[in-house]
Amino acid sequence: MADPARARKVADRIKVIVAEYLEYQIKDEQLGFVTITDTRVTGDLQHASIFYTVFGSDEERAASAAVLYANRGRIRSAVGKGVGIRLTPSIEFIADALPEGAAHLEDLVTQTRARDEELARAAAGARHAGDADPYKKPVDRDDTDDTDDTDDTEDAQDAGSDAGVR
Repeated sequence: MADPARARKVADRIKVIVAEYLEYQIKDEQLGFVTITDTRVTGDLQHASIFYTVFGSDEERAASAAVLYANRGRIRSAVGKGVGIRLTPSIEFIADALPEGAAHLEDLVTQTRARDEELARAAAGARHAGDADPYKKPVDRDDTDDTDDTDDTEDAQDAGSDAGVR
């Protein structure tokens, strides 16, 4: 099993070789604007998955996929010559779902912005329910009330002591 660094280097080299081969060697009018987005190689360097996107309609994508499938042997031969490893990996073309995923995320961002604007409009004229300061504050007790109670009991005690002295 090859180390991951070597597999990554081989995958990057395959990506470049396939992109150049598609650009300069294949002269098929049905091949649309193809972009190689990623390449992954198994740990034993026996299989390469090549991810691609095609700019255009669904028909153009299907036509480009057919051209890639038809020229898979020639592309593999070019990869074998360019990579220079003992065994040429088998290749598989996989349509990358990157544009569809990006379009879906863009739709979600647009919906979120619309909801944020709606909430901002609703919050513009809104007021707080209840008091402006909803937190309870401790009530300050008057110290004179506490001293008055003790003065009354002291007065009663003084009155009782005065009654006994007379």
